[in-house]
Amino acid sequence: MSLTPVSNVKTSQKGMPITINGQTYYRTAEACNKAGISRATFFRWLKEGSIKDVSHRDRRGWRLFTQGDIQRIKSEAGRTTDQTAT
Repeated sequence: MSLTPVSNVKTSQKGMPITINGQTYYRTAEACNKAGISRATFFRWLKEGSIKDVSHRDRRGWRLFTQGDIQRIKSEAGRTTDQTAT
């Protein structure tokens, strides 16, 4: 397991994105906010299998979301289903 050198990690204030090796990541609360859903909805969808978990985590095990991850969540939030079909 390799660790990212501290010089390659830029952290911002709490609730702000972080940059690691030029890639911007968002934590769960900010990603959900940008996607327009609550954290509870995110975790429910994750448990139900409606969305797949992110592939990046920080050293504490916290999820790190890319812009692509946020787009996938937004797509799920905008999806509709036909409840009249039997």
